Amino acid sequence: MDIAVIVKFLAPCMPFLLTMGNKAAEGASQKVGEDGWNRAKMIWGKLQPKVEAKEAAKEAAEDVAKNPDDELSKASLQNQLKKILEADTELAEEIAKILPTKKSDSDHSVTINVDAKDDSQPVIAAGDIHNPNFSRTYNNPK
Repeated sequence: MDIAVIVKFLAPCMPFLLTMGNKAAEGASQKVGEDGWNRAKMIWGKLQPKVEAKEAAKEAAEDVAKNPDDELSKASLQNQLKKILEADTELAEEIAKILPTKKSDSDHSVTINVDAKDDSQPVIAAGDIHNPNFSRTYNNPK
């Protein structure tokens, strides 16, 4: 599991996760979306006891909460989470199941919008790159 992904996912939520109140939850769900916020809460719920038990990890989490965009703070948290998850592989597996998955590699769809500013006639290809659909749109008033 890529721990950098966990930190990147949690970082925007850290200010809200460390101050779990109703207003915090509202602000977080607006910032990262309802699904993202719910996943972040589940991940943090599993990590928090381990982070709280380790002073360096707790401090790293607080630093990210203060400044979620600070790369050094995120790197410090990443290092601490790496140590925690290497020591507890079961926890790492549980978190991996919660993390959002990227789109399947078999999803090769591409959408291209073309607008010709002269008399040329654009050809537009869209859809699966292995089996594209070609369409031609004529919008020439001549």
